[in-house]
Amino acid sequence: MTTEPILRSTLTCPHCGHQVTETMPTDACQFFYDCPGCGELLQPKPGDCCVFCSWGSVPCPPVQQQKSCCG
Repeated sequence: MTTEPILRSTLTCPHCGHQVTETMPTDACQFFYDCPGCGELLQPKPGDCCVFCSWGSVPCPPVQQQKSCCG
């Protein structure tokens, strides 16, 4: 039985703390995100595949399903 992934995640900017809830792509990694609070360009932490895995409240859909995200 496969569980459907959660598609919404709240990103928290590590620079200013601004939070915004976004819908995650299901078929691609999102490497960059412009913070609407301070304008900083968010990037994944080393070892993470996307901004949602680094700065989101929920990891990206492929990671939730234990699949390769960016491969």
